[in-house]
Amino acid sequence: MNSVAPPIRALIVDDSAVVRKALADALAQDPQIQVVGTAPDPYAAREKILELHPDVLTLDIEMPRMDGLTFLRILQQHYPIPVVVVSSLTQSGSRAALAALEAGAVDVVGKPSSAWSIGHLGPQLIQKVKAAAAARLRRPLLPAASVPPARLSALTHRAGHPWQVILLGASTGGTEAIKAVLTRLPAALPPILIVQHIPPVFSRAFAERLAQSCAFEVREAQHGEPLRPGLALLAPGDYHMRLSLSAGQLRVLLDQSPPVHHTRPAVGPLFNSAASTVGRHATAVLLTGMGSDGAEGMERIKRAGGVTIAQNEETCVVFGMPRAAIQRRAVDHVVPLQQIPEAILRALQQPRTPGEQRPVTPALPTAGPTTA
Repeated sequence: MNSVAPPIRALIVDDSAVVRKALADALAQDPQIQVVGTAPDPYAAREKILELHPDVLTLDIEMPRMDGLTFLRILQQHYPIPVVVVSSLTQSGSRAALAALEAGAVDVVGKPSSAWSIGHLGPQLIQKVKAAAAARLRRPLLPAASVPPARLSALTHRAGHPWQVILLGASTGGTEAIKAVLTRLPAALPPILIVQHIPPVFSRAFAERLAQSCAFEVREAQHGEPLRPGLALLAPGDYHMRLSLSAGQLRVLLDQSPPVHHTRPAVGPLFNSAASTVGRHATAVLLTGMGSDGAEGMERIKRAGGVTIAQNEETCVVFGMPRAAIQRRAVDHVVPLQQIPEAILRALQQPRTPGEQRPVTPALPTAGPTTA
């Protein structure tokens, strides 16, 4: 007889009574989540945490008496608990939210501007709270020197086919994973296209932060712009990004077609479009994230002769998306996060033969959640 899992116990921390009620109403739509309490500031939240022992915290950044970022850092040190940051859709709010992700928050959502907008936020918030409840908080340290620079230099990319592209897809825990990969890659690589499940405005701040620490240009993608070596483009929040090939020129296309796996941008549209445009010239990487977004597209890329790489379970915050791709036998290489830059560079050197049948990563057992 199958036992029913207890609901996820959520505590909402926000100084606005209107927002607290809106978030509570949104989470109440899902029977698998129980809002056990709310708090107007970190001091009240501390008492509620000790009393109620929630599984997940939703946390505002801008609050009186103590800001959310300071409270988050204290929590991570003394009382680790999965945190979903709820931040204003402004540039300052976006920067604070990214700092919170660096400090250990699991995910971020944009704060509703009014009670009526909660209908749009609700499904996203539910998904992120569920992902946070499944997150691995005690992540292994990933030292910057885990792959010696000399080895990466020895693998420096040599110009190959003009249609070569590198694709990265991620969700929960992905901002830090993407940063860990991109900051270890050298300049002059083929174009890099990135999809991270992230709200509007936050994506621009994320691209700007990456640009400060990468050896190549990183920015938000613009509709119709051409790809070129040494350029990494991030899908803007609320827009799917696809790859197009016309008259020998690769371009990115942005659209607001319906969400895929409850999210926009989603990894699937990018991976699927790459499979049908550049095929074997794609190197696709699937990083940490809840659900199965990107798994089907990765399978199509592998069938077309491209090289596919997935982050291993031990270094994932949530091993949902990589697991789903592995279960489809769509992954060539499963490696720890700190080894993915080297795996990408080796993949770029690998000959791509049409119709080549390469060994695949054995499929995992089907137990465990793989759908969003």
